[in-house]
Amino acid sequence: MAKAFASHGDLTEKKISFTEVGRDLWAFTAEGDPNTGVIIGDDSVMVVDAQATPRLAGKVIEKIRSVTDKPIKYVMLTHYHAVRVLGASAYQASEVIMSQKSRAMVAERGQEDWDSEFGRFPRLFQGHESIPGLTWPTLTFSDQMTLYLGRRRVDLMFLGRAHTAGDIVARVPDENVMFTGDIVEYHSACYCGDAHFEDWPATLEAIRTLQPSAIAPGRGDALIGDAKVNEALDNTADFVSSTYRPIARVAQGGGSLKQAWD
Repeated sequence: MAKAFASHGDLTEKKISFTEVGRDLWAFTAEGDPNTGVIIGDDSVMVVDAQATPRLAGKVIEKIRSVTDKPIKYVMLTHYHAVRVLGASAYQASEVIMSQKSRAMVAERGQEDWDSEFGRFPRLFQGHESIPGLTWPTLTFSDQMTLYLGRRRVDLMFLGRAHTAGDIVARVPDENVMFTGDIVEYHSACYCGDAHFEDWPATLEAIRTLQPSAIAPGRGDALIGDAKVNEALDNTADFVSSTYRPIARVAQGGGSLKQAWD
């Protein structure tokens, strides 16, 4: 069963897990709350998605320091949503990376999204007073960027619109592991407020074509092995399609939003 996202009435702390999904590749997960990925290279660390506040990011940093003392050089943000990006300052990274489309969305609606998510998901904004402001990237790209953490290669890719217009993924070729943000969820209902329903299934198939051996999804448990990876891809695609199909049918017939939800 898909777990609902943290809501105004959900104040229960979630159990944190820190799972190795490949050699020196980790998934920080918390029972359906936003996940963070950790990529450890020869000389530095990349964090994938930052959590909503510096205080929550501190929990990730504690886990990172339990496995490495290498400096955190990069924070890669899979998309612009506040619960993913506003903790970025805690990592004191040299570079913060987003897609160009995500940067444009920060400029267009970053504050609006922050206000909305803060009101809807208060538990995810512990220590919100320490947020210094909107998170702006220092590096952006349009389609693909390759970085090296020493000898470890990390490919950052825009594979298509999905959860938002600017979603990007990270792939570590030497272990064939991917960090997908909210393009892929596992046993968690997808948030679709910025979704591109018609594009999302094709983006999922683009991920499948890369045949990852493991995925750290946006929410839910780490996915290790072909069976879990394909289950999550299938279930996410089914959620997106089953949500969109009846609404699209009503819209194409000239119906109202109320009729679609009824």
